[in-house]
Amino acid sequence: MRFDPGYSSPPMNPDQITIFAILLVTIVLFVWGRFRHDLVAVMALLACVIFGLVPGMDAFEGFGHPAVITVAAVLILSRGLQTSGAVDILTERFLPKTDNAFIANAMLVCLAAFLSAFMNNVGALALLMPVAIQLAHKHGLAPGQMLMPLAFGSILGGMMTLIGTPPNLIVSGFRADAGLGSFQMFDFTPVGVAVTLAGLAVILGLGRFLIPVRERSDLEDFDTGDYLTEARVQPTSDAIGLRLSEAEAKIDETGSQIVGLVRDERRIRSPHGNYKLQAGDILVIEAEPKALVTALSKLDIHLEEDKREPQIETRRNHDETGTSLKEPANTSKDVTGKTKTQSDHEEPKDNKKNNSDEAEEIALMEVVVMPTSGIIGRSASAMKLRSHYDINLLAVSRQGRRTVARLRTLRFRPSDVLLLQGPLETVQEFAINNGCVPLAERSLRIPRPGQALTATLIMLGAVAIAALGLLPTAVAFALGVLLTVLTRLVPPRKVYDAVDWPVIVLLGALIPVAGAMESTGAADLLTRTALEQLADSGPVIAMVLVMVITILLSSVMNNAATAAVMCPIAISSARLLEVNPDSLLMTVAVGASCAFLTPIAHQNNTLILSPGGFRFGDYWRLGLPLEIVVVAVGVPMILLVWPL
Repeated sequence: MRFDPGYSSPPMNPDQITIFAILLVTIVLFVWGRFRHDLVAVMALLACVIFGLVPGMDAFEGFGHPAVITVAAVLILSRGLQTSGAVDILTERFLPKTDNAFIANAMLVCLAAFLSAFMNNVGALALLMPVAIQLAHKHGLAPGQMLMPLAFGSILGGMMTLIGTPPNLIVSGFRADAGLGSFQMFDFTPVGVAVTLAGLAVILGLGRFLIPVRERSDLEDFDTGDYLTEARVQPTSDAIGLRLSEAEAKIDETGSQIVGLVRDERRIRSPHGNYKLQAGDILVIEAEPKALVTALSKLDIHLEEDKREPQIETRRNHDETGTSLKEPANTSKDVTGKTKTQSDHEEPKDNKKNNSDEAEEIALMEVVVMPTSGIIGRSASAMKLRSHYDINLLAVSRQGRRTVARLRTLRFRPSDVLLLQGPLETVQEFAINNGCVPLAERSLRIPRPGQALTATLIMLGAVAIAALGLLPTAVAFALGVLLTVLTRLVPPRKVYDAVDWPVIVLLGALIPVAGAMESTGAADLLTRTALEQLADSGPVIAMVLVMVITILLSSVMNNAATAAVMCPIAISSARLLEVNPDSLLMTVAVGASCAFLTPIAHQNNTLILSPGGFRFGDYWRLGLPLEIVVVAVGVPMILLVWPL
C-alpha cells in the first residue's frame, strides 16, 4: 500500500539542518564526557539562540517549565523524608526483611511499577528513591544499582493506565479530537501490563551486569570508626521489658553492640543478658555512624545527650527534623529524669546568647581532637559543654578503643572524633578556638516518629493532589516544599543544598532546544521521511517504525512533547494506510512512555543522574536492550488487542 504523492516530504530547510547539526554535536559531547553535562546543555541552548532557532527573549523560559520545577521540588521533598528519619522507619518496619539484595531490589522495583500505574510516575520515584538509597547502603551496593532499576520500573508502570503517565493522556486527547472518543482508564492495561512485565524481567535479569557501578564521593562517607554513645530507654519505648540479650539480637545485623548499661547512675560494665530493660535505663552502644541510626530505630530509644524534648516556658530551637534541641538554661535532668536546678551542677549560660540563638539552625558535626588541643584531658562535664557553649556531645569515636567512663565524664584524647550537636556557627567556633578540626556536617537522621509522619503526609498529600488533578503536578510539589520548610523538616538554609543544580541547568537549557525540534518542523520531517521510505513494507513495519522514531525522539525531547508531535502523524498515517488508528496511537503511547536511553529522556532518569553518580552515556547500556524488548513485545501485543 503506497502513500499519496502529496505525502512526499519537502527538502530540509536551513533551520532544520541547523537544529539537526546542533543536536548531533550535543549528543557527541554528552557521550564524550569531556565537559559537564550542564555545560554542554548551555552550549546547545546558546547555539540555538545564536542561529535564531530560539528567540533570545525565550532562551531561559525552560527554567520555569513545570518539569524543572517538579524535579527541584521532588529533590527537596526527598530530603525531608531523609532528614526526618521517615525512610529509616519505612525500611525498618514495613519493607520485608531480606539479606538478598536481588530480592530487595525486585520487590522495590515491582512496587514502583505498581504505584506508577495509579499515580504520577515521578511521584512514585520520589517516594521510593530515598528507600532505594538506604537499601543500597544496607546491601553494600552503589546507589545507582538500585536507582536505575527503580527509575526504569516506575516509567514502565506508568503505561498501564490512562493516568499513569502524561503521554497516555495526550494520546487519549488526540483520539478524542479526531472524533474517535477518549481512551478509558484501563484501555492501556493489556498492552501496558505485558510490556511492563517483559521490561521488569530485563531490568532484574540484566541490570546487575549492565548498570555501571559508580560511587559518589560525598564528604559524609568518610570513615571515623565506631562511635561510643549513650541512649536512654524512654517511658514509651518499645524496648521496655526486653531482655538485654533480646535487645542485642535486634541490633546485631546492623553491626552495633551494647557494651554497657547504666541504671540509677550506676554503670554495669558487663551486664548479664537476662537483665530486663526499664524506663530510664541508659544503654552504652558501639556502632558505626550509619548503623547507629538504624540501631536507635530498632530499639525505639533516644540518644541520651540529644536534648530535644520541649520544656514549659522554653524557647524552642530546631534542627533538621524540626524538634526542640535544648532544655531551659537553668535546668537539667539526672539519670532518673528528675529536674535539677542549674546551680546544682552547671554554670548559667550567657544570657545574650540564650536570647539570640532561637533563630540559629542546629547542626550535627564531627570534629577531630588535634594533639595540641586545649580540651585534651578534659571532659564535657568539666568544660560545661552544654551550659557554657550550648553544645551537646552525642558520641565519641576512638578507633576501636573502649572506655568504662560515662560519656559526659569521658576525658578527651588526641585523635578522638566527637559528634557534636549545636548551632552551626557555635560548633565551628568551638572547634577553631579549642584546637579541633571540623570534618563535615554529618547528616545522621535520628528518627522522630512525629516528624517522620509529617514528612510522609506532606509527600503523600502532594502526590495525591497531583494524581487527582486538583493542582498541576509542579504546583502540588511546590506546595509540599513550602510545607516542608514551614514545618522545618528541611531548614531554610538547607533548602537550596537539597537541589542538584547541574541537573536543573541541564533540564532548563535543553527544554527550549527540544522545542526548536518541534517549531522548526524537524521532528515532523524526520518521521514523515522515514514513513515515506518504508510505506511499501506494510502497516506492521510502519507500526514498528513509528514506535522506534517515537522512542528516539523521546530520548532528546520531553515525552509529552514527543507524544504531541507523533499523534497527528500517527492518525494521518493510519488514514493513508487505511488501518485502525488506535493501533498507531497505542504505538505512540508505548514509545513515548518508554524513554530509557538518556538522562534527559524522562524526569525520572534525570532525578537519579546525580544520586546514582551516573554519566550521560550510562543509560543506554541497560536502556537499549530494554527498548528492544519493548518493541518486540509491544508491537505484537498492540496487534493482538488493537488489530489493524
